[in-house]
Amino acid sequence: MYNPRFEKERFKKEVETEVKTLFRRSVQEATPQQLFQAVSYAVKEVMIDDWIATQKTYEEQDPKIVYYMSMEFLMGRALGNNLINMTAYTEVKEALEEMGIDLNAIEDEEPDPALGNGGLGRLAACFLDSLATLGYAAYGCGIRYRYGMFKQKIKNGYQVETPDNWLKDGNPFELRRPEYAKEVRFGGNIRTEYDAEGKVHFVQENFESVKAIPYDYPIVGYGNHVVNTLRIWDAEPIVDFQLDSFDRGDYRKAVEQENLARNIVEVLYPNDNHYAGKELRLKQQYFFISASIQTAIDRYKKSHEQIERLHEKVTFQMNDTHPTVAVAELMRILLDEEGLGWNEAWEVTTKTCAYTNHTIMAEALEKWPIDLFSRLLPRVYQIIQEIDRRFVEQIRSQYPGEEEKVRKMAILRDGQVKMAHLAIVAGYSVNGVARLHTEILKQQELKEFYQMMPEKFNNKTNGITQRRFLMHGNYRLADWVTGKLGTKKWITDLSRMEKLKELTDDPKALEEFMAIKRQNKERLAAYILEHNQIEVDPRSIFDVQVKRLHEYKRQLLNILHIMYLYNKIKAHPEQSFYPRTFIFGAKASAGYVRAKQIIKLINSVAEVINNDRSIHGKLKVVFIEDYKVSNAEWIFAAADVSEQISTASKEASGTGNMKFMLNGAVTLGTMDGANVEIVEEVGQENAFIFGLTSDEVISYENNGGYCPMDVLKEDPDLKQVVDQLIDGTYANGDTQMYRDLYDSLTQGSQGGRADIYFILKDFDSYARAQEKVEEAYRDTRRWAKMALLNTASCGKFSSDRTIQEYVDEIWHLNRLERS
Repeated sequence: MYNPRFEKERFKKEVETEVKTLFRRSVQEATPQQLFQAVSYAVKEVMIDDWIATQKTYEEQDPKIVYYMSMEFLMGRALGNNLINMTAYTEVKEALEEMGIDLNAIEDEEPDPALGNGGLGRLAACFLDSLATLGYAAYGCGIRYRYGMFKQKIKNGYQVETPDNWLKDGNPFELRRPEYAKEVRFGGNIRTEYDAEGKVHFVQENFESVKAIPYDYPIVGYGNHVVNTLRIWDAEPIVDFQLDSFDRGDYRKAVEQENLARNIVEVLYPNDNHYAGKELRLKQQYFFISASIQTAIDRYKKSHEQIERLHEKVTFQMNDTHPTVAVAELMRILLDEEGLGWNEAWEVTTKTCAYTNHTIMAEALEKWPIDLFSRLLPRVYQIIQEIDRRFVEQIRSQYPGEEEKVRKMAILRDGQVKMAHLAIVAGYSVNGVARLHTEILKQQELKEFYQMMPEKFNNKTNGITQRRFLMHGNYRLADWVTGKLGTKKWITDLSRMEKLKELTDDPKALEEFMAIKRQNKERLAAYILEHNQIEVDPRSIFDVQVKRLHEYKRQLLNILHIMYLYNKIKAHPEQSFYPRTFIFGAKASAGYVRAKQIIKLINSVAEVINNDRSIHGKLKVVFIEDYKVSNAEWIFAAADVSEQISTASKEASGTGNMKFMLNGAVTLGTMDGANVEIVEEVGQENAFIFGLTSDEVISYENNGGYCPMDVLKEDPDLKQVVDQLIDGTYANGDTQMYRDLYDSLTQGSQGGRADIYFILKDFDSYARAQEKVEEAYRDTRRWAKMALLNTASCGKFSSDRTIQEYVDEIWHLNRLERS
């Protein structure tokens, strides 16, 4: 048992008490949601002692703490994951069964916490899990969004965004901590004053402010009694209601502080294609960063007097550019509140802040209009001005006469504050998230910075937690792995999966492995039937692409190929064709019009193909609505083919590719991001690789692209597919519905290059790779061996390995000593 204080009868009594106390009902009368709440509170009761003890260990051992700063934490449901990490899942399941409660059913009552959107947020969640499991002191720092980015509905094939009110029934695992509230200030003006010694002081006046209230969320380490904390900040007004304003008839003034607070935490990633959205997003970033840094410094000062040595006990890891304002906020506190001089403050800051870059594309490196930034954060902007002035001086000193370098590297340029530049200049470490990604940063996007400060750059290939994505998401396979290895040590040491390679020539083992895959496909097929009313054949190839929808991820290439296959089946019904089920799951940002058009196209193609009886079910297309962590676990477990088809050089790493691999899916992909390292581990013969290389893509881009019309002239079958975008085939005769997609492929838009993600250029190579998929799948023994080899070769891609590399090479933490 995880906890010697956990006893079955006591736990059952605790559940009964929680149902009675919370809902004035008996267990038999309680609804499934009420049972979920009661069981969660009972589980929290068991873990709370370890949570308190972990904090006590922090105080006694005074470890260095990493504060992982992220706008997103895509945590997934907590109940099942907590039970697994407490090593209490089986015992709790049995206790609940004795009470007539189905644990699986009440797990389904838990909403996915809407604290993240894509891979960035899921990576942060995996990292917190690994930090706790490895026993390192850490806080996740983010925002307690009241609504997620959105709950996705598909209506008439279109994405419709509805509020994701995940907190409507409360969050049983969180703890509100008002005693640690912090004030965060926006706007106003900066007044300078001098003390008796002639030292200048900067005073912010006429500002708006909100109160940041922390909510703590437990992060349970696997089987080690360590419970770390995700601290997410809610916003409340400093004054709840200004009665004097209300009495004067100024109703808007009376509630403006309340509105400011509510807006800051209302929603993850407000649409920023307008000024108000940009302002709100910057407020969000500064809000949680300021509150988190204030807290970290307060904690440090409780047991340390010398603020100049902050870096010895604190690291701020900035997860992408969103938290980069941490650099200037730390400087502000050190200068204005702690009284350090500039050089002292800069030395502390540059030894405390570290930066993870998650994007290769220059347009995704965050930039803010100077007028917005300086108005909203006037003192922070002054500090950035001085950082920029000194850095530009340094560039000119090191590269005299090379003003082009100044233009490319300055933090303040072209009316913008360039946050990635600030992070690199101030950070003591700059890491990419896959080997290829890091090399592209060094040689292309951030070349000038790398040449000037090469010692800062390093790579940390991403990873995932096997505890959620195998133990919880695919328990049948997890049990099989434990049985074959004869140990559970793979749960915290994924490299042990390597031993499964010995079974790849064992017919019985291969048969068992594929039987588990079949059961998982049947489970997903039942989910699809229930949610999509589409009947899919578990014997078909489950070809899956689930991830955020962006043009560079090339869901459009996938659906064009499906149209191509459909045309082939219609033209040659006599030809042999192994049945395929193509499964998509993706959300498009609310303001991303073209991405939403691609979702509509996928659903339009699905409607035509799925209702065409003449093809006898050879093709099915499914778009899974509201893709999230909880349904992702089932999808990964059921997939045969993992579509990782981004334009080479565009995907930083990917982590979905690792989750599919772990669950025995075979990668169909470009040599992009972490795909390169996946192929190295499993062998090129156990993956299906196609398309331009990153060097070829970069070469084309540097030379103005290519001509898509030349490709279409050479390939009449592909031309037919592209023409179907504008001949009404998939739009009930409407020739304009997909005109923008057609134009983006063939002639570009607003004078830009056509097909900037090389969809048509890579199409033939992709189609030939898909033919190889079918050929391999028909050979059941070969496919089973490929699938098992993927699972057996996944050891490198554990987030435990990634975190240990961060610890050894960037953070330099010591493990907590827990009894």
